[in-house]
Amino acid sequence: MSENGRSGRQQSGYIKIEAIVNKLKNNMSPPQLILGVFFVLIWIGALLLALPVASATGQSVGLLDAVFTATSAVCVNGLIVVDTGSVYSIFGQVIIMVLIQIGGLGFMTFGIMVAIVLGKKIGLKQRLVLQQTTQSTSVQGLVKLSLYMVVIAFAFEAIATIILTLRWKAELGWGQGAYYALFHSISAFNNAGFALWSDSLTPFVGDPIVNITIIILFVIGGLGYIVIVDIFRKRTWKKLSLHTKVVLLASGILSLMGFLFLYLLESWNPATFGQLTWGERILAALFQGTTPRSAGFNTVDIGSMLAASQFFIIILMFIGAASGGTGGGIKTNTFVVLILATINTFQGGGQIHAFERKIAEDTVMRALAVVVSSLLCVLTVALLLTISEGILEDRFFEILFEATSAFSTTGLSMGLTSELSPLGKVIVSITMFAGRLGPLTLAFALAQKKRSSRIGYPEDHILIG
Repeated sequence: MSENGRSGRQQSGYIKIEAIVNKLKNNMSPPQLILGVFFVLIWIGALLLALPVASATGQSVGLLDAVFTATSAVCVNGLIVVDTGSVYSIFGQVIIMVLIQIGGLGFMTFGIMVAIVLGKKIGLKQRLVLQQTTQSTSVQGLVKLSLYMVVIAFAFEAIATIILTLRWKAELGWGQGAYYALFHSISAFNNAGFALWSDSLTPFVGDPIVNITIIILFVIGGLGYIVIVDIFRKRTWKKLSLHTKVVLLASGILSLMGFLFLYLLESWNPATFGQLTWGERILAALFQGTTPRSAGFNTVDIGSMLAASQFFIIILMFIGAASGGTGGGIKTNTFVVLILATINTFQGGGQIHAFERKIAEDTVMRALAVVVSSLLCVLTVALLLTISEGILEDRFFEILFEATSAFSTTGLSMGLTSELSPLGKVIVSITMFAGRLGPLTLAFALAQKKRSSRIGYPEDHILIG
């Protein structure tokens, strides 16, 4: 066969593949496209992590563990079945770092950046997908928002990398110190919780530089880009949007509650805070009180905490970070809307207000749908893990903690993750994927154009309470 004929067939094959891809893209809704791309990203990451070169020993970690790790990285979770620092090579760790960055910022943000560089036009379909991934209320200004997102993320990660490099250079040297600083900065800002130390950040429980730097990173990442941009643009409390005010107030209150609760309770626990100085206790309480908001790092052993503290962490993990941020959970703004609706119902009903603004009824219904579906998912996963792992009654609390951590993409564990059976790893992997995309996709679907029914039914009442 001639060279021209062969190249012609190859070109024809490429055109057919491109036509198929374009047809799929045009026929898929934004939620379906997001699910599909995230699924593909996970499998690309898994196949790379399963390569022998990705392992520190030169032998593949196995496809199942690679899929679990890739899912955890793309979904910015942090749960691990093998130690990241000792099991994976530099190549494998870099793959994990890239997956975390893509998962945290959102694949569509990177797509927009490439399109801008190539001079391509951003169409309505791309804007709708970007609206879904950023959880914005409008398609206007989304391209500019994606630019802000990249600049904000890289700026905070770069500054933190410099700070942590200077802190770790004495122990690790300049090269390894800079690498560790970059890895943990990306992991923290994207609320991933991956660490290169086998015991997370417990060696630095009393280190103010490491604690404060990591806290600032995951708190700002958890607030969301929309909130950060709104603060940067308006700079005064009065001009901030309702969303920003609710997120800031709720995040502050929840963080303060977490700090006070853990400090007062764990200070009496000799296995955790009891062995620390008062200054170290403050740092430990501040870190552990904020990290359940989807960060995934820990400076004390979670399994050694009191049951009351562990249960309080479960609550904080379930609430999670803010909508549009790098964290998971049902989101702080969703939690606030339901609290306001509950208080309003107790007071006799009527319009729901916050900061002299009326909250739309469909917002309350979407919040309720997200919470109920999330709660059902966590309980179902806990039940399935109880069956798959053959867990005894006295370890059910660990199962509930694991299920909540996986769904909320927090990544904290009481030690059960490394003991999971193959079926348990599959269940938790699916849970991490559902937790990263489930409530978000559900909220988007519920926000679509309402279908009016042609049939009208008489109104009736059901007894409640």
